[in-house]
Amino acid sequence: MRIISAKILFPFILLSLWACATSGDFYRDPKMDFGSIQTVAVMPFANLSKDNIAGDRVRDVFINKLLATGAVYVVPIGEVAKGALKAEILNPATPSPDEIVKLAGLIKVNAVITGVLREYGEVRSATSSANAISISLQMVEGQTGRTVWTASSTKGGISIWNRLFGGGGRPMNEVTEKAVDDVINKLFK
Repeated sequence: MRIISAKILFPFILLSLWACATSGDFYRDPKMDFGSIQTVAVMPFANLSKDNIAGDRVRDVFINKLLATGAVYVVPIGEVAKGALKAEILNPATPSPDEIVKLAGLIKVNAVITGVLREYGEVRSATSSANAISISLQMVEGQTGRTVWTASSTKGGISIWNRLFGGGGRPMNEVTEKAVDDVINKLFK
């Protein structure tokens, strides 16, 4: 009887551990008054995935979800791009602290958010496949160039259920929204 119950509980234990492992970490500067941040700019995300436009897709989802919170105003991406040109930022996905301070002054924002899209799309293992996303974001204060918040999230991937029973996992848009919701929740904790 113990062997049977152990065989039944083992997949649930592994699934729970996997869920805990994919939640990611975050950092919030304890000295920062996040209530003072009213306006932010979201820079283009560095894209390390195979999909060339995945960074733009995830950035759009992030901006929409951040605006939906009503907590901050997000400067339109066209104004951010124009400001990055005026500030002579060579790589908008990875600006230096000095470049961020210059940009923040030009487009009148309190903070700048940058990000890295590490994984986006279908992952495979043996006969199973599923959609996955892995992102890391950081918020840099506009006046000092100091990083005041970082968060990462990995969602989707091949679950034990996919391996045992087949299936392709969740749709990419659903996985993306869950990852974005996760990092936004870490911002407002």
